Amino acid sequence: MRYKKYFRKTSLKQKGVGDFFLSEIAQKKPKTFLEVGVFHGVTARNVCELLYSIHGNDFNYIGLDLFEEKDETINEVIPNTKFKNPLKTIYFNYIKRLDPYSIEGVEDLLKKFKNNVSLIKGNSNTILKKIDMSKIDYVFLDGGHDYLTVMNDLDCCNEVLINNGIILCDDYDLSYAPGVKQAIDEFTIANKLKCQIICNDRFAKIEKN
Repeated sequence: MRYKKYFRKTSLKQKGVGDFFLSEIAQKKPKTFLEVGVFHGVTARNVCELLYSIHGNDFNYIGLDLFEEKDETINEVIPNTKFKNPLKTIYFNYIKRLDPYSIEGVEDLLKKFKNNVSLIKGNSNTILKKIDMSKIDYVFLDGGHDYLTVMNDLDCCNEVLINNGIILCDDYDLSYAPGVKQAIDEFTIANKLKCQIICNDRFAKIEKN
């Protein structure tokens, strides 16, 4: 399956990266997928399309994001939600009348799979502790890039690894967010986990040894 952009912003925009991402998900064939850092929902829609092609309606997608242009934490990097393409600005402001980086905007993109999707608005530092990880078998971690946030997210998702699931972390070697790499390296070493750095150092794939 090819990765589609759905006329929105996505962090997986570089040529071939989105397709690589979907091929990784397809190898595991997860039934319950958690994404931390939904942004405009492009990855969410691609994941839902993929899981539907594999499982029909027998899958669940859970997406967590702030869904607003501020953060409760300090030293956090918030993605740029503004379009460079004026046609996209016109489309969302005057035709759709919808902010693509809002929970309502993402729900609109995912309405085809509304019975399979749960979107949660909030900060992963508090929300992830409340999510039952026992049935989740794949996590895509692309939320806060601060060291403490990444470490919290990994700790909260550790049960997924214990149950033979996978955590795929984005932006492993991002120059302006070194806390991502530091947290992943420390977490995997401390927990004696297998960590593969893949797609030209873009992703860190974590699983049990």
